[in-house]
Amino acid sequence: MTVSRYKKRSLRELFAAAVIVAVCSLSSPIWAEPVTFNLKEADITAVASTVAEITGKNFVIDPRVKGKVTIISSRPMERNEIYQIFLSVLQVHGFAAIETGNVVKIVPSANAKQIAVPLASSKKPGRLDELVTRVIELNNVPAAQLVPILRPLVPQQGHLVAYPPSNSLVISDHASNIERLYAIIRRIDKPSVDEIDIVNLRNASATEVVRILNSLQQGGPGAGNQAVLSAQPTLVADERTNSILISGEPTARLRLLAVISHLDTPLESGGNTHVIYLHYADALEIREVLAGVSETIREEQEGGNASAAAPSSPISIQADEATNALVITAPPEQFLALQDVIRKLDIRRAQVQIEAVIAEVSSQTAAALGVQWQSTQNTSGRGVFGGTSFSGGLVPSIGSVAADPALANSGGGLALGFFDGTTDVLGTEILNLGVLVNLINNDTSSNLLATPNLLTLDNEEAEIIVGQNVPFITGTQQTTGGLANPFQTIERQDVGLTLRVTPQINEGDSVKLDIFQETSSISNSATAATDIITNTRSITTSVLVEDGSIVVLGGLIDDQLSESVQKIPVLGDIPVLGNLFRFRQSVVNRTNTMVFLRPLIIRNDEHARYVAGGKYDFIRGKQQAIRERGVALLDDALSPLLPEFEDYLELPPPFEKTNAVSSQNSGDPAVEIPPPLEFVIEPNDLVLDSSKG
Repeated sequence: MTVSRYKKRSLRELFAAAVIVAVCSLSSPIWAEPVTFNLKEADITAVASTVAEITGKNFVIDPRVKGKVTIISSRPMERNEIYQIFLSVLQVHGFAAIETGNVVKIVPSANAKQIAVPLASSKKPGRLDELVTRVIELNNVPAAQLVPILRPLVPQQGHLVAYPPSNSLVISDHASNIERLYAIIRRIDKPSVDEIDIVNLRNASATEVVRILNSLQQGGPGAGNQAVLSAQPTLVADERTNSILISGEPTARLRLLAVISHLDTPLESGGNTHVIYLHYADALEIREVLAGVSETIREEQEGGNASAAAPSSPISIQADEATNALVITAPPEQFLALQDVIRKLDIRRAQVQIEAVIAEVSSQTAAALGVQWQSTQNTSGRGVFGGTSFSGGLVPSIGSVAADPALANSGGGLALGFFDGTTDVLGTEILNLGVLVNLINNDTSSNLLATPNLLTLDNEEAEIIVGQNVPFITGTQQTTGGLANPFQTIERQDVGLTLRVTPQINEGDSVKLDIFQETSSISNSATAATDIITNTRSITTSVLVEDGSIVVLGGLIDDQLSESVQKIPVLGDIPVLGNLFRFRQSVVNRTNTMVFLRPLIIRNDEHARYVAGGKYDFIRGKQQAIRERGVALLDDALSPLLPEFEDYLELPPPFEKTNAVSSQNSGDPAVEIPPPLEFVIEPNDLVLDSSKG
């Protein structure tokens, strides 16, 4: 049964092919004459074979190409028309013909774009249903925006992608469909009809004119219609050049240009008086700058209008300290130039938080050992005396050693001595003998850590002084010539810590600092008011530091060793016994001083509040710790304590003044807040051992 059906099917296909050949054979052997092409349920492979004979093309058919084809023709057709009909048949059945050299590959359309499809162009777009790839460049519209619009018009087996770098579309499809897409793209890829007009004003203020025109548009006819509002032109004022930018339909722009030309007319008086409230700058300082600028502007305008009959009006600039405002009387053109200068100068200035660490660690070690002698023949009347005396100690009076507490004057440290009284020889008083042994070891150390902080504006000097005002005697008047009117002259000086800094914020995040730092103290060796000795260490320098970085300004590592030996000639050189006639002393002084500095740029209120909050909470934490310990003998008493820092943040905002000239930097720039300040240096970390280099 199956075999007979197969035979019938084969016979039917062969008969259809024979009919096609018979019909085609009616013309000349080389198919020069037109052919009427009518088929019904013919196998696509047989149709391809017939088309190959008619057109002379070589076909390579993919095994997956199968199906029945029906073609109805009402008139005879040429070879080219027959080939185009064959390509249309392939497209309808989901197949594609790819021409490569002398061979035409017939494959499923889903796999056609992966084969070497011919590349078409505007000059050679391809023929009708021929499968090609074409690159279309766009001039006005971004290619990526057209992909969602054109994608539904491309078959599923086709390919459409945008290439943003060259603003192009890559399309793989049949040539006829690509031509249709190309026509659509050319209608869309056109410049916008909304152009921009720039109007430079000479007399009026651009900001004021834009405000008037916007109010006019919002309150005009059809203001409630959203379609009308969307079609209205857009107005933008450029305060820097005193210009107005207009975008929209040509007719609407022409109407606005006419209105602007009427508004931009000079005043009849030829000048005007304006009051400008400053936001950040000082009115007196700005007035000095504007006085020089106005003179330059007036000279330039007079030079450009040398043929004018009347001279230019004078410019008057006054500063009102009470309101920090400027009162300017000037012609419109000159006022606009001054207004631009004010706008650029009246800006918010950044601040600089400066943290300094001054660390000093010093130590002194001293040791002394000596023996002193003293003797006298007797304790009363006349006699002979002798002995040794060194700077390390004094032997007390021999005659009163036994009972007088003068041993307290024998020097510091351990003092051992003896007194043998009166020595009798054959009933005769010969001498009294006293011996003092002095031994001392002295260790002194000091650790100074000062962390002054300063907050100042950019390019403004700041100074902090922490110390005492000490009197120094500079002169004394004694009683002379019988006049009893003695007096002393005193000069007071600051002794303590002084830090004076002038920061300058450079481009980027670097800060230039002009620094003067001084640390002074009163030496402990002073014995009287006239003998006051001050120890001073100062640094004067200019450095460049990155924002938030730590720099070492300077330092001192001082290591001193001194040894002294006092002895009696000859006796002090005797081995072993010479120690009874010598006094030795050794002193070692070590001083380590370092000065560190860290600048931090503060550009807005939020950052300043962040820094202040950290310092505020630090002091409050110290007060809280003292309060927790309580007050001795007073259980109900409480030590002072600062309130929470957040309480100050709930204060109402300050009153904002309206200003005729707004600052160019009215909005605070976005500043990344750094992490919490961790600038703590332990004193022990700063101890430098000079013995290790």
